[in-house]
Amino acid sequence: MIEKSALLFAGQGAQYIGMGKDLYETFPESKAVFDQADKVLGFSLSKLCFAGPEEELKQTQNCQPAILVMSIAAWEAFKSALRLPLSPPESSAGPPSILADTVSYAAGLSLGEYSALVATQAISFEDALDLVRKRGEFMEEEARSSEGSMASILGLDLAKVKDICAKTKTEIANINCPGQIVISGAKAGILEAEREALAAGAQRVILLEVSGAFHSSFMKKAALRLAPELEKIKINLPQVPLISNVTARPVTRALEIKNNLMKQITASVLWEDSMKFLLSEGIKNFIEFGPGRVLKGLLRRIDARAQVINIEKKEDILNLRRLGD
Repeated sequence: MIEKSALLFAGQGAQYIGMGKDLYETFPESKAVFDQADKVLGFSLSKLCFAGPEEELKQTQNCQPAILVMSIAAWEAFKSALRLPLSPPESSAGPPSILADTVSYAAGLSLGEYSALVATQAISFEDALDLVRKRGEFMEEEARSSEGSMASILGLDLAKVKDICAKTKTEIANINCPGQIVISGAKAGILEAEREALAAGAQRVILLEVSGAFHSSFMKKAALRLAPELEKIKINLPQVPLISNVTARPVTRALEIKNNLMKQITASVLWEDSMKFLLSEGIKNFIEFGPGRVLKGLLRRIDARAQVINIEKKEDILNLRRLGD
C-alpha cells in the first residue's frame, strides 16, 4: 500500500454496460460480491451490470446498488492482491485491522460514500446494499413527482453561480472542482440558469441526463423516507477517518454518519472542499475504486500534483500483483 494514501469511491453517473465483468470472471473475491448482491436483492444485478439493457441500468434504483457492488468488487480484489486481512463484505465492522496502518482517509462522491463506509467497515455490505437500493427508489419516486433537472456549469466561480441560483430559484448540488459546479432545480429554472450562466461568461453549460433535481430541496421527502431505514442498521465508526460529503470533514460519531447520510440527499456535495482537506492533511496519493475515472479527473483539476491509481479492471489488479512479486 502507498504511504499516506486515501481511498476514493465513485458516485452515480459513472455506470456503464460491462462494468465489473472482467473482475467477476477473474477474481473469486469479486465474484463473491456480485453473487451475494444477486442473492440479497433477489434479482440478477450482475447480469444487468454485465449485459444491460442500458436504460434499465441507468434507472436510479438500479445504478446506485450497481455502482456500490462494482466498487466493492474492485475493493475486494484489491485487498486480495495486497493481502490485506480485512473482514469480508458480508460481515459487520469487526475488530481493528491493519487498514488504519496503511490508509489515512476514505471518501466517496455522494453515493460513493456508502462504498467508503463498507470498505472502512462502518456498515456491512448487506446493509449498505439494502440502503442504496431503497435510497435509489425513494429518489426516483420523488423525481417522477416533480419537474426537476440538473446542469453542470463550467468556467464560473462559486460566487457567480450562487448569484445565478438566487435569480433562477435553483440550488447548488455539487461543487466538484474549480470551474465545475452542478446545479439542481425546476426544469424551467435550470434553463433560465443556463442562459444566465452563458451571459455571465461560463465556458459551457451541460444539461445533465438525470430524472430529477438531486441534491436539492426537491428530494426532501426521499430524505425523510430514508431516515427510518437508517435507524434499522448498525453503524460503527469507520476504521479510518471518513470524509463526509455534507461537511467536507471527518466524521467522529456513528450518529453523525446517520445524520449526514440523510442530509446528503438534499445537501450540496462538497467534493472540492473534501479533496482540499485531504491535500491539506498531506495526502498525495489516492486510490479510486469503481467504474470510470471521474474522481481522478476532478482531483487533478484541484491539484495537478496528486497521484491517482484507478482500480476498475482486471489489469489494474494484475499490475498490482506484478509489483508485489
